[in-house]
Amino acid sequence: MVPLILVLLLALILFGAGFALKALWWIAAIVLVLWLVGFVARPRGGSARWYRW
Repeated sequence: MVPLILVLLLALILFGAGFALKALWWIAAIVLVLWLVGFVARPRGGSARWYRW
């Protein structure tokens, strides 16, 4: 019984980690697209930055 619970717990952890990593990849892709759009659409004057930091 204990090995079965451990295997199920391991499968649950790995599934959760896989889902979290996939979600992080999607978030990273969205941030990259937003950054590229901001980089292309920035003001043409000198060293003006479209972000605050």
